[in-house]
Amino acid sequence: MSRKVLFILFSLCAGVVLLSAQQPISNRDPQTRFRGAWIATVANIDWPKPLNDSAFASQHPYSIATSQQRDLETLLDSLQMIGVNAIIFQVRPTADALYRSELEPWSHWLTGAQGSPTTYDPLHFAIEAAHARGMELHAWINPYRVNIAIMDTSVLAPDHLLRLHPEWFWQYGKQWYFNPALDVTRDWLCAVVEDIVCRYDIDAIHMDDYFYPYPIRGKELPDAQDYQRDPRGLDNIGDWRRDNVNRTIKAVHDIIRSTRPEVQFGISPFGIYSNGTGLTNYYDLYADVILWVREGWIDYVAPQLYWEIGRKNADYDLLARWWAEQVGHYPCRLYIGQAVYRLGGAKENTAWRNGNEIIRQMRLNETIEGIDGEILYSTRPLLRNPQGIIDSLKIEK
Repeated sequence: MSRKVLFILFSLCAGVVLLSAQQPISNRDPQTRFRGAWIATVANIDWPKPLNDSAFASQHPYSIATSQQRDLETLLDSLQMIGVNAIIFQVRPTADALYRSELEPWSHWLTGAQGSPTTYDPLHFAIEAAHARGMELHAWINPYRVNIAIMDTSVLAPDHLLRLHPEWFWQYGKQWYFNPALDVTRDWLCAVVEDIVCRYDIDAIHMDDYFYPYPIRGKELPDAQDYQRDPRGLDNIGDWRRDNVNRTIKAVHDIIRSTRPEVQFGISPFGIYSNGTGLTNYYDLYADVILWVREGWIDYVAPQLYWEIGRKNADYDLLARWWAEQVGHYPCRLYIGQAVYRLGGAKENTAWRNGNEIIRQMRLNETIEGIDGEILYSTRPLLRNPQGIIDSLKIEK
């Protein structure tokens, strides 16, 4: 990274640190149960509205910005009404930005064309709007992903890193990823995190479950040569991949602590750690989440328990108790990620179509010592009020 960029980051950070020194880690009453909601921007899942509608896209940029701001305020008002006190706002979905950045281009999910500017700063706007409503703002970033399967690399801006430094990346299936084995990609991610933490009054940096990619049957990850070149004394490639991710999590933790220690660092991993017969964090995604909890590298963990109570091989009840037992020995907070999007689905089983599985899970959580709250995925399905969940949440807030 150039000295100029480092100097800019240092200067900006120094100003924010002075302003935020001695501020509490959260603006939420510590006695209040955490109730979060993810606002996904990738593929315009929750916000903003896609710009592929010609009538909408033909509007003046200021009109588009005003519409996006109004829509976001409406989302926040609705979430506040049902007791949500933290939003997990996706700001770096595909190595791009929904905030002003000198490091990565504007996201095409925001502007319709990656790198095209907008007339406002969505992250700054979201922070002010959330804090005005007594909500935390957690800036949600993806550490390694460059694109998703429905997003061809032809949409990437001319100055996107994949174009400037293709040697930093590899392809797996239809997607491109930062190579987790390289020090330079770890340094880049830390620079991105430092930039956000320095310049924005966020309450947390948040990562979800996308570390090494979800496995594709019959397809090997393209990193055997990297392992052979520098195994770092590790006897098998699985341990080496986990060590790559561990180094990333530790580095992000360190840069947050050295920059603004009051900012939290949270991870929302896949819901099964290493036990079971199917997909796991430890063996398939190479995410040693319990190590991160034990070492104090993360402030909260929010496993995505997207299954129903009583499900064979992935029982919500058993998994929630397992995570509470594992995390409860350490200062790390435990929130449970819940699958609101499954409620009432025509193809779902009876647990999701009869009554309200999410409310059942919330009531169960309250009986398990060590579970400090929930995060709901995601906002748009939630606000469609499946199975009357909004009415129930209003009563229980």
